[in-house]
This record gives sequence, C-alpha cells and structure tokens, in this order.
Amino acid sequence: MRRTLPAVAALAAVLLLPGPAAAKGPSAASISGPGLDHAISIQGYGEGGNSSPLGILVEEGGFFAQAFEQTPSSTSRRRPSTQLGPRYVVTYTVPGGSSGDSTLHQDLYPYAANGPASYMTPNQTFWETQKTPGGWVRGGVQLRQMLVKAGLPVRAPTSQREAHAGRLGVAVGAGAGVAAAAAAFALLYRRRSVSG
Repeated sequence: MRRTLPAVAALAAVLLLPGPAAAKGPSAASISGPGLDHAISIQGYGEGGNSSPLGILVEEGGFFAQAFEQTPSSTSRRRPSTQLGPRYVVTYTVPGGSSGDSTLHQDLYPYAANGPASYMTPNQTFWETQKTPGGWVRGGVQLRQMLVKAGLPVRAPTSQREAHAGRLGVAVGAGAGVAAAAAAFALLYRRRSVSG
C-alpha cells in the first residue's frame, strides 16, 4: 500500500495539472483587413472539432498545427505558389499561462486560389515559454463560407488606394492636357496680337 500511494499521487498530479505542451484552443479571435471598417470578432468554442465560427476558424485555419509542434506536421514551410489575394490578420487570445492570456497572430488569405490559406510566423511566444512552429496551412470551403457569414466581403476587395491612384492619375492627366491646350491657345493668341 505504501508503494502505490506515491505512484497514485504522481499520476493524479499529472492528470490534474495542465502540462505546458497541452494543446489549448483560443478563447477568442478577431479579424482585421481590407474591406472591413472594424475588426470582426469570431465567437464560439475554440477547441476545434465543432461547428461554431471560432471552432471552424481554429480547425480549418490550421491554428493547432501552427501553434503546437505535431508529428507528423500538417504545415508547410513553403508559401503556396498560387495567387493569395488580400491578407487579413487574425488575432487569437489563448487562455492559460501564469501571467494570463497570450496573444498569437496569423495571416489569413481567404480569397486564395485553390482555397483559403493561412500562415503563422514561427517562434511567437505564448504561455511564457512555448514557441509556435508556424508554417502554412490550406483551409476548405467551410472556412470561406464562415468568414463571409461573419462579415468578410463575398469577393476579394480591390485596393482602395490603387483605385484612388488610378482615378487621380486620369484626373491629373486630363488636367495637364487642358492646361497644355490653354497655354498653347494663349501663346497663339499672343502671337496674333503682336503681329496684327
């Protein structure tokens, strides 16, 4: 009996105390980027394997594979060769750690050719000592549908800056043409006045 008591106590400690490598899903996420007036809050249960918006984002967006070392890894170190479209930033709140919740960031490309893609930078620190392995992950149709339902545009927004620059270029070009024509007309009028 004396020998089994320490073994039972050690087993209970292992089972009851969360280990630093225990995968814990985010409690919240927000998305910011082009076409959005403000960050979109994604709600639900972030442990994955469920149909809440946060669960879909975590599961299909590759959070666990990018935040926790897995063998074999389902991430890729190579950026997809297809067009990615506009970049959005996902900010995850990850509960736990002795100093409180941690924050992790992920780049999200919901309009990428061949389906949404995400990237998490390696070596982001969370829970004081944990580091993200990071990498690229491809999502599916369900992720894109959830993102649009949450408030992202149905189609990839065009850059407002590029559209404004194009309109400005046309206006400047047209204005320069009018100014040149006016200058030429004034010069011609002046010559006629002098010779006449």
